[in-house]
Amino acid sequence: MNYWLIKSEPSTWSWDDQKKAKKTVWDGVRNYQARNNLIKMKKNDLCFFYHSVKEKKILGIVKVIKEAYPDPTDKTKKFVAVTVQIYKNLKKEVSLANIKINKNLNHLPLIKQPRLSVMKIDLKSWKIICKLGEV
Repeated sequence: MNYWLIKSEPSTWSWDDQKKAKKTVWDGVRNYQARNNLIKMKKNDLCFFYHSVKEKKILGIVKVIKEAYPDPTDKTKKFVAVTVQIYKNLKKEVSLANIKINKNLNHLPLIKQPRLSVMKIDLKSWKIICKLGEV
């Protein structure tokens, strides 16, 4: 199993939207590195759901239920989407500020590449963030 972090602007698609919908097509990614990460996702991989822009925090976890397929919103046919479904709420939101002050998380792409919208999370970091989120 692999672990990921996916970002969404809450004004576009929020954690509340995700909880209501249960599952959704994760589309609209237009960065090649993020696309390549979507391609690497496997069924049952887990992803932190992160509110970007103003809030900058992890609110929950979703599970990949359908692996990469052509993004229905992409007319160029260069990008892919995956389908994710709600998996678990965090008991406590994990802010970017809290991630930045943890020296064991300094290597994360969330800090080193803040504009990347889909990124891999190593198991050790996953466990640390889960603990911060009281999962």
